[in-house]
Amino acid sequence: MSIKKVTLLIIIILLIDQISKLYIKTHFQLHESLEIFNWFKIYFVENDGMAWGTTLSDIIPFISESTAKLCLTSFRILAILGIGYWLIHSINMQVSKTLILALVFIFSGALGNIIDSVFYGVLFNDSFGQVASFMPRDGGYGKLLFGNVVDMLYFPLWQGNLPEWMPLIGGTNFIFFEPVFNVADVAIAIGFGILLFFNKKAFPKKEENI
Repeated sequence: MSIKKVTLLIIIILLIDQISKLYIKTHFQLHESLEIFNWFKIYFVENDGMAWGTTLSDIIPFISESTAKLCLTSFRILAILGIGYWLIHSINMQVSKTLILALVFIFSGALGNIIDSVFYGVLFNDSFGQVASFMPRDGGYGKLLFGNVVDMLYFPLWQGNLPEWMPLIGGTNFIFFEPVFNVADVAIAIGFGILLFFNKKAFPKKEENI
C-alpha cells in the first residue's frame, strides 16, 4: 500500500470517529441514551481510564487519580508513536498489505482515542446535567492531557437473570454485551482481528534458498 492510500484511510477513520464523538458530546447529556433497536442503543458515557473504565489507580492504589491519568495518557502517546514508526517502516519495506492494513486500523483507533484524552478536557465543559459546549468561555472541564474518551455504541444483545444453579453468579442480572465503546475502539478491534485471523498473510515466512 502506498503512503497516500494509508494516509487517506487514516483520515477517513479519524473523521468518522471524531465527528461521531463531537456530535454525541454536543447533543447528549452524560448517560443519556437513544434506542435505535432493542439490541442497539446510543448511550453516552465517558471513560477516563482503560478498557471497561478501569483506571491505573485501580491497579496501583497508592498513586493518585490525576497521576494515574497523566501516566496513562503519556503511555498512550508513546504507544502511538511506536505504532506509527512500525507502520511507516512497514510501508517503506513494502511488507505484507495485510500487516499494513491491520496497523492502519490500530493506529487510527489509538490516535482517535488519544485526541480525546489529550484535548477534550480543554475543548469542552462537562456533560453532567447539561449538553457540553465546544470551546466554552469559562474553559473546559480539565487540563491538557486530562480529557475523557467519549463512548456511545452500546449493544445489550441479551439481558436477564442467570439460572440459580450457576455457581457464584447464579440468580444475578446479566447483560450481554455490556461494554460501551466508540468507532476508534472498533478500528482497533478490526486491526487486531486482522492480525489474529490472517496472521500467516500478515507475517509470511521467507522462503529459504536451497
